[in-house]
Amino acid sequence: MTTPHQRVAIITGAGSTQGIGFAAARLLGGAGNRVVITSTTDRIFQRVAELRDLGIRAEGVVADLTDQAGAKAVVARASNSFGGVDILVNNAGMTAVSDSYASGAIRGTFIDHWHASLERNLTTTFLMTRMVVGFMQAAGYGRIVNVSSVSGPVAAYGGDDAYHAAKAGILGLTRSTALDTAPHGITVNAVAPGWIDTASASNRERRMGAATPVGRSGTADEVAYVIASLAGEGASYITGQLITIDGANSISEERGH
Repeated sequence: MTTPHQRVAIITGAGSTQGIGFAAARLLGGAGNRVVITSTTDRIFQRVAELRDLGIRAEGVVADLTDQAGAKAVVARASNSFGGVDILVNNAGMTAVSDSYASGAIRGTFIDHWHASLERNLTTTFLMTRMVVGFMQAAGYGRIVNVSSVSGPVAAYGGDDAYHAAKAGILGLTRSTALDTAPHGITVNAVAPGWIDTASASNRERRMGAATPVGRSGTADEVAYVIASLAGEGASYITGQLITIDGANSISEERGH
């Protein structure tokens, strides 16, 4: 059984050194939590080494979280290494618009892209959530933070309906799970990043960030700050909510001036 200030956090999708997941792991680990981080490649072990160099107790797991066995392996590592799971940050997922999909080449490509995007972005969140809820209910405490997006729940761009549907689905899952778990001391919230300057950001995305009211893209650390706040013990009366992190872009009516 873990105790306050020695919580155990799982952060998925933390393989990129400039990504939101790794930024959240640094922040949560720096606050005294023990962390288990995941990605689909063995670069996760380099991220573990970097966290340990900062004095953070960390473990890494290579796992395909679209598969129940992968999700189960991550939770088992947290349980075996640190005794439980108190915090889950569902950050795994990505957008991927192929040329053939964007041009509408063949029906099979549409279907393949649809299923792949929902698996990467929504199914991973669902499976990880279901795997940790039992631990949290037994402890009478839990914090789940899902990384959605402005794209889908708040706004949209053309060319990737599957990604938008998946990210909107994360919000529905967040709210449903929040209601189911509220009596057990568990909170479930989502964050919606806008244009964030990570390693995968394109030059076009950076130009979009420069056009926001704030005048720049956001940073992974700025998103991680909100995640860490929602994952904290003091955020006990915030649940089922979507927090938008987009430099006021989604509320700006004056554009093109």
